[in-house]
Amino acid sequence: MQPDDLLSLKDDMVAFIAGHGLRRFNAYVTEDVPAVFFEDEGPDSWKDFVEHAKAVGAGFLTMSEVRLEKADIAILMEQLRDHAYPDPDALDLDDAEQLVKYIGKIGYLQLGFAHQGAMFLFETSTEWYEQFQEMIESVTDLGGMVLDDRDED
Repeated sequence: MQPDDLLSLKDDMVAFIAGHGLRRFNAYVTEDVPAVFFEDEGPDSWKDFVEHAKAVGAGFLTMSEVRLEKADIAILMEQLRDHAYPDPDALDLDDAEQLVKYIGKIGYLQLGFAHQGAMFLFETSTEWYEQFQEMIESVTDLGGMVLDDRDED
């Protein structure tokens, strides 16, 4: 069963990284950086990732987390309301309201290390975080749509 808060996993990662003599650098590796993604093959596969970093001589790993904030939900709800007009009872609003119970919880973790010009990355997330991301992306996609309501003659 997947937890709904990755805080204990983060704590385990911090201890394991330090135990291997590696340092942590708080940073998020963006999509525009050449990257190789480590395939998650089980609950402890991140340990293999850290051991690979040590094996190639990485001195540090990047580490990033996303903790759901009250402001994140408020912004999402506002955007959903704007895009749900004239149907304020749209299903997405109910889904967004359900995310309130995850405020303050960590939903996403990323580890990374540089090797031979690429970033090697390990990512893990909760189900609610993935749902949150999908909702953000759908609102962003809707915001980019241009409606042409000119009459065609």
